[in-house]
Order: sequence, then structure tokens, then C-alpha cells
Amino acid sequence: MSLAHGYAVRTNTAPLEPFTFERRAVGSNDIRIEVLYSGICHSDLHQARDDWGGAEYPMVPGHEIIGRVVEVGPSVTTLKVGDFAGVGCMVDSCRHCDACDHDLEQYCEKGPTYTYNSHDRNTGELTMGGYSDHIVVEQRFVVKVSEKLDLKAAAPLLCAGITTYSPLRHWKVGPGQKVGVIGLGGLGHMGVKFAKAMGATVVMITTTPEKGADAKRLGADEVLVSRDAEQMKAHANSFDFLLNTVPVSHDTNPYMSLLKRDATMCLVGVITELDPPLMGGTVIFGRKHVTGSAIGGMAETQEMMDFCAEHGIVSDVEVINIKDVNQAWERMAKNDVRYRFVIDMATIKA
Repeated sequence: MSLAHGYAVRTNTAPLEPFTFERRAVGSNDIRIEVLYSGICHSDLHQARDDWGGAEYPMVPGHEIIGRVVEVGPSVTTLKVGDFAGVGCMVDSCRHCDACDHDLEQYCEKGPTYTYNSHDRNTGELTMGGYSDHIVVEQRFVVKVSEKLDLKAAAPLLCAGITTYSPLRHWKVGPGQKVGVIGLGGLGHMGVKFAKAMGATVVMITTTPEKGADAKRLGADEVLVSRDAEQMKAHANSFDFLLNTVPVSHDTNPYMSLLKRDATMCLVGVITELDPPLMGGTVIFGRKHVTGSAIGGMAETQEMMDFCAEHGIVSDVEVINIKDVNQAWERMAKNDVRYRFVIDMATIKA
């Protein structure tokens, strides 16, 4: 066992505060990682406030973790002491179902074990996330991080990155395609970067014209203001793929008119009901598809990290002291960040 120092919430209305707890001892296949940077995801706030139900306390959030390997078990073959490593949304799965057999642990039929607010499959203890000084994870659920990457800006790749990379790769986005990214936030800004690096023509679709300049800085070829009826009409039936990153309930019907026949819109942000509901006609006329995607499996996450190292892709981040994490949550709730907060975990020692 090892004593860990982190920040936790103790109720759904409490602020984050210093918290000391125990991590398990390093087992044969385990890796102990000194956490260097921990990204702040909007889902951290949702989980802490029990917006989705099922929250358990005390809760140490954080599933965008970049660190340095400080100890490995005797059977570990993937990393060594001194390597940079990443941990995302999962730390275990059943490993035996069809999804796990196909390296799709995020769709484990018995449910993955999440990095926090979940239960260890062996001990039953509550998992604790990356707002802490170290973490112990089985090697299958740890990825190697290239020294080429800016480590602080690489942290959000473990959630925002893989959440957008996976559907773009699965639906084979590439040269000659016109791809729309709906919503410019933590997810959307990564979607633009990835789609552009994959060779597609990228259109940022937003309700906010003021975001246009930043979208083009990130790599978008064009900006489409979805509230402008003339612009929407000009782009009708022209998109090969739409990546919808909007994290709240919204009207998806207007976007369906943008798709070509047999094309797909993939939801990666909203997990609640669509309001107003999706109209059947928007799907039927044109044989169009609406689908969804959740993070990525571990093999694909490693592929994404390697892709980012090759193409120089990281997130746009604002680095904070952990003592300022509650203010960062307040700002995040107001969308006052471009585009991801990252905690410098060295500040936990101060």
C-alpha cells in the first residue's frame, strides 16, 4: 500500500478539498505512476455533482492523467521506470467478453472499471482518479506517452482526444471528405485538429460567429454558423461525416439536412435526451445515420497517442495550481476556458 495525496469532494454540493487515501500495492502486472498533470473534464463536475446519478463519495476525480513511471511489477513488459505514461477513463474491464476480445474495453459487456467513481473488480474498493500525486494501474490500461509531446497539453488527449479520434478513425475520415465538427469546446477543438490531420476538409459548425477565427487557427477550412439559414442551405447535402460534440440536449434535426445520402452524424457529447426529439423523416429521406461513440479501446488509445506524436497534436490548455481547482470548475461551468484546464500536480506538494 502507498499513501496518496489528492483532492476530493465529499458530497454533491461540497467543494474539492485536500484528501489523503491509500493506493494498492504494485502487483505483478501493475504500474505505479507519479502524476505530473491531470486534465479537468466537464464530466468531473457532472460526476461530482451527481448530475447523472450513481455518485459515491469521497470522490477523487480525474481521468486525463499524464505521469512518470516510478515502479513496475515483475510481469510488466509495456513500460519501464522513467517512461512517460498516460491513464484515461478506464483502469480495468472483464477482459473476456466479445468487446474486450476485440480491444474495445470501453464497451465491455460487464461494464468497464472507470478511473474514479467505480469499484475495483478485485477488492471492491472505490477507485480514485488523477487529482492525486500518484496512481497504480494494470499495464493493459496504461499507454506510453512520447517525449515529443508537450506533457501538460497531452493530458486531455486521454479523454477529449480519444473521444474524438475514435469515431473519426472508425468512420474512416480521410482525404477527399468534407467533415463537419459541431461545437467548439474541449472536444470540438480536438475534433478539428484530428480531422485536419487525417486529410479531410474541415468545417467548424457553431452557433457563435465569434468563434470563427479561433476555429480557423485550429485548422478549420471554413466556419458554418448554424443559425444562419442561408449558410445552412448552401451546405445542404454536402457532408460526408458530422462529429457532434455538443455536451447538452439540443436540436439535432437541422444538422441532418447537411449530410449526404448514406452519411453519418456521430454524437460524442450529449448522453441525455435529445430535445426536441430527432424527427424520423430526417433519417428516412436520404438513408442517413445517427450514431454515437464512447472514448476508445486501449489499443486505439495508444494508436492515437502515437498519431499525436507524429503530427504534433496536443490540446490547447490553461495550466492551474491545484489550489485553484474550485475556481477552475466554476469557470468551466461557464465555458470560460480555451479549451481545457490542466492541473500541475507538482503544486500539490506546495
